[in-house]
Amino acid sequence: MTPTLVPHHPARDWAEIQERMLVPLYEAVYDRLGVGAGSRVLGLGCGSGLALLMAAGRGARVAGVDRDHARVALARERLPEGTPFTADLPQDGPYDVITAFHGTAGLGREPAALTRSAQRGAAIVLAGWGPPERCATTSVLGVAARLTGWRPAPREDLDGAVVAAGLRPDGSGRVACPFGYADADSAVRGLLSTGEFDAAVRATDPDQVEKELREALEPYLRPDGTVWMPNVFRYVIARVP
Repeated sequence: MTPTLVPHHPARDWAEIQERMLVPLYEAVYDRLGVGAGSRVLGLGCGSGLALLMAAGRGARVAGVDRDHARVALARERLPEGTPFTADLPQDGPYDVITAFHGTAGLGREPAALTRSAQRGAAIVLAGWGPPERCATTSVLGVAARLTGWRPAPREDLDGAVVAAGLRPDGSGRVACPFGYADADSAVRGLLSTGEFDAAVRATDPDQVEKELREALEPYLRPDGTVWMPNVFRYVIARVP
């Protein structure tokens, strides 16, 4: 059966479908660090701003860094007027909590500049996928590698990134973040919005990528048409010396 192609609007699909999958991660980190009134939170790779919105809801002052203009435009609609967003690290610190919920790129790019944005003792949080055997989405992400002929990228070494940046490790944790979708169409749109399949789209074509995605999702399709993929994410906390 030929799949019904779904409209793909990456930034909005991320904001409306995919970003919420990591809400348990955001909540766990904010609870552990006691983010609230008086906190200054800087989100690296803030995307469309859901994590920052949650911090602002706790009373924190927030700012975001992201180079995706479409996602930042959506973040501006969500966050209080005047919330600062930049493409590079801002100069209006210091911040007491800096988060990189979507990998180590923000930390590894300019570790010295990053620590200048943080006050002494500030918490810097990195997060990424947990063990492959506990992440159902691993098999679905394999579609991208198969279509491009590339090997999947290794799991990010969060602890190594902390040490390389000259930060002091201060604990870690794991959080269940299941990916749940109303139907297969929503799952395809959400997963495509992550950017993980961009190279596969360029190497083949959108129709082929969607077909392969739908096939990979079949084991996680429930009788009621919803899609459910259990996952675990890991985060590490580091402190600025």
